[in-house]
Amino acid sequence: MIRPEDEVAVYLYAEYVDMRKSIDGLAALVEQQAGQSPFNPVVYVFCNRKRDKIKLLCWERNGFVLWYKRLEKFRFKWPGNEAPEAIDGGLLNQLLDGYDIRPKAPHPTLEYTTLL
Repeated sequence: MIRPEDEVAVYLYAEYVDMRKSIDGLAALVEQQAGQSPFNPVVYVFCNRKRDKIKLLCWERNGFVLWYKRLEKFRFKWPGNEAPEAIDGGLLNQLLDGYDIRPKAPHPTLEYTTLL
């Protein structure tokens, strides 16, 4: 299986996307809504609302590459942020393997002055 290298720049598109979109539709989202060039040396990642499908779009020298993964039983742990998120290829591979890539925060520190 072909996977992105750990060093590659990856851009997660925050909003859910209609998976009927193909190369031109996804490139238009990158350009118009994310304000980036789809020709940048970046892998752009899109997820559907049910979080069982992911598409990766990237420009490779002389044309676009579109990679599609559909889960049969589980869901991707999509970090639903308002703003698009930049990660690296290592985290993308973890996401594709089913790991939750969102940073985990510990419980807040509690400070008391008395016992009662």
